Amino acid sequence: MDRRASGVLLHPTSLPGPGPCGDLGPAACRFAQSLGASAQSWWQVLPTVPPGAGNSPYHAPSTFAGSPLLVSPERLYEEGLLAAPPSPVGGSPDRVDYPAARRIREGCLRSAFDRFAARASPSERDRLESFCRENAAWLDDHALYTALHRMYGAASWTCWPAPLRERRGDALTEARRSLRMEIRREQFTQYQFHRQWSDLRSLCARLGVGLLGDVPIYVAHESADVWAHQDLFQLDAVGIPTVVAGVPPDYFSETGQRWGNPLYRWDRLRADGYLWWIDRLEAALRRFDAVRLDHFIGFQNYWEIPAQAATAKDGRWVEGPGAHFFEEVLRRLGKVPFVAEDLGVATPAVRALRDRFGWPGLRVMQFGLLDGRSDNEHLPANYPRRCVAYTGTHDNNTSVGWFRDETSPAARSSALRHLGSDGAAVHRDMVRALFRSEADLVVVPVQDLLGLGSEARMNRPGTALGNWEWRLRPEAMGDDVVDSLRALTEACGRGSRAGAA
Repeated sequence: MDRRASGVLLHPTSLPGPGPCGDLGPAACRFAQSLGASAQSWWQVLPTVPPGAGNSPYHAPSTFAGSPLLVSPERLYEEGLLAAPPSPVGGSPDRVDYPAARRIREGCLRSAFDRFAARASPSERDRLESFCRENAAWLDDHALYTALHRMYGAASWTCWPAPLRERRGDALTEARRSLRMEIRREQFTQYQFHRQWSDLRSLCARLGVGLLGDVPIYVAHESADVWAHQDLFQLDAVGIPTVVAGVPPDYFSETGQRWGNPLYRWDRLRADGYLWWIDRLEAALRRFDAVRLDHFIGFQNYWEIPAQAATAKDGRWVEGPGAHFFEEVLRRLGKVPFVAEDLGVATPAVRALRDRFGWPGLRVMQFGLLDGRSDNEHLPANYPRRCVAYTGTHDNNTSVGWFRDETSPAARSSALRHLGSDGAAVHRDMVRALFRSEADLVVVPVQDLLGLGSEARMNRPGTALGNWEWRLRPEAMGDDVVDSLRALTEACGRGSRAGAA
């Protein structure tokens, strides 16, 4: 993370392909090859967990599991786990169809599991068993939770019978017995995700491309994590949160953002050496080459909202675990390649915590250009070397959409002055300014490489519908895009060693 480099942000669900959702199949390999050919060092993704409410990867039913939607049916067919190749699905090539993706993936994975159960060799069965043993600390609870969630019609776990809600031993034993096939099927699904992800990571490594992952600070209430570790969260006697997470009013919302995630009991986490958190970070570091710590501010101080409050305005700041937590992480895991997502109210204490461990923070060009002040830390001229800089993140509009639809005439004029741009191709001028900056690492959302407008926005914070759906068209990453990106990368001294060879 401490050498001059560049990368591209694209979540795998946004990859093109014949199905209703991008996955880890051929399109993922082609995209990785495009990154290698354009001398990129990093592919940044959003959390690769199963999406939860609103299809959000930041509201997952498990923070350890891989998303079944990312398992490639084409790969399953190639390996003999499906009797026939998947049929192309209609619909818009520009949007993910989540209901269709869930229906099709579930059918494919059930068929693949049945075929595996009937035909797998002893060595293949042994590899599945090894995976289950190595991941038992989270996989056993996740698979049982998934099976129970289906059995109870997706009702909240707080509505399950008390013996299951409270995780009484005899009830769990009986549930594991009666649901053993459903549990085994979910273990098989996670094994297939692991295999396909490992293959993609190996390809990326050969191409000189590292995978930059994302660990959200909070977990969803409707998750195996909270159900299995209720003592670590601020819940009432029946498991309902008493306070929830969010942020105060900010750039994205006048009333703040009420995320609704349960908040941690940091005193209890500290008492056992933050074991659950360390297991979680260790699992992420097995999946990725580096990890973005989402909402890093919350480790220093977090916004606590009463559960009954309708918005985030009525919250308050509470002190987080701070340096003690990260000292324990380093003691257990050694030197860790973290990126501190320190956007928001980054107080001197937050900056001091980040700098104490030498981790890069984030800079977002749109914020600097919108403000227009020459001393704004988000302007490219002011980037320090130790940072990861973006034109915009997954929560921002695309750069073209932002410039056209979200800026005043005065702000547009100021932005063009800072960029030395005539506005004809503002996305190219922003990307060029980003690459020329002093930041060690710069990352560009693929939408900004292509000059796409607001229709290609990935997420609108504070809204529940229509997010996480954008998809890349199959022809978008053509030779012209790859060649121009490589030329810019090499001209700015950011080329990957393998990609530039």
